[in-house]
Amino acid sequence: MRMLLTLLVIAYLVGVGVTLAPTIRTNWSTVPASEFVEKIVAELPRALSWPVAAYRSVTENPESHEKAGAAP
Repeated sequence: MRMLLTLLVIAYLVGVGVTLAPTIRTNWSTVPASEFVEKIVAELPRALSWPVAAYRSVTENPESHEKAGAAP
């Protein structure tokens, strides 16, 4: 059970890192440290909720988007 919990925590933290990677890559050497931290903090809520975004992208029904944009 501990091993499963450990793997879940590791997978979650890797997902957070993957979500933050583009922000870190673009701002690493181009902005001052204070702006860098501000941008990371601004992206942190989205990064921490990556499982929800992944779930929604998997369960999203593409047919519902077509019907919503269709002419009456």
